[in-house]
Amino acid sequence: MALESLHGVERYQHKWNEVQEEAALPEIGNFTNQYQLMMPPLPKAECQVGEYLVDETGRKMKLNYAHGTTTLGFKFKGGAVLAVDSRATSGQYIGSGNVRKIIEISPYLLGTMAGGAADCTYWNRVLAKQCRIYELRNRERISVAAASKLLANMVYQYKGYGLSMGVMVAGWDKKGAGLYYVDSDGNRMPGNVFSVGSGSLYAYGVLDSGYRWDMTDEEAYELGRRAIYHATHRDAYSGGIVRVYHIKEGGWVRISEQDSKDLHYAYAEGKTTTQ
Repeated sequence: MALESLHGVERYQHKWNEVQEEAALPEIGNFTNQYQLMMPPLPKAECQVGEYLVDETGRKMKLNYAHGTTTLGFKFKGGAVLAVDSRATSGQYIGSGNVRKIIEISPYLLGTMAGGAADCTYWNRVLAKQCRIYELRNRERISVAAASKLLANMVYQYKGYGLSMGVMVAGWDKKGAGLYYVDSDGNRMPGNVFSVGSGSLYAYGVLDSGYRWDMTDEEAYELGRRAIYHATHRDAYSGGIVRVYHIKEGGWVRISEQDSKDLHYAYAEGKTTTQ
């Protein structure tokens, strides 16, 4: 054994497809390479990882987390608007009421969070780093299409491993306002109107009835605000602060942060006055 250790035999003699932890750690360890996640040392980890999730009695554990949120984004003649709530839940448990679900990637790019908070936060931060590196290398801003494609390619590598993400990437580039939807399977879709989360059905109801391309800025802000409010009113897993951002040629602007409770009384008063 001493002679083998002296000559480094253990580094070269191993079974085919056997994972060498000492060699793998520097390449894929999170603390060494922040752009990679360490995967279980299994040939087909996406298929076998569930077999190793057992409790103290040996029974298999089902990690089906319940998510709840409401995020939306739409383009109009004045740019793009993003609106979100701020409640973080896991099933019936409310973990926080003040989560910032719009992540400021760059002065011209924003990302939203829906799904697993940790997954969305981590990958949006990685995307922010990659966008900054692109700007330094090429001396120009990355396009919205390229940023969304970059995110889709990164998360696609981990398809089947349990990531939970429904992200909107919005920004302004040479072509004007851009809006893309990216999920944890690596799917990527451009569009004019998106809503993601458990309350998205209610938000879509408001968006479908009030969306127009030729809206003024104030009308766009009010549409996003009202859509999120109605989602928080009907969906128990959405709530808290309603945040609205506007993306235009000069970059993104934070428009408003209002408690959904205050909006409820304001809209109720307006409805009573109208009647």
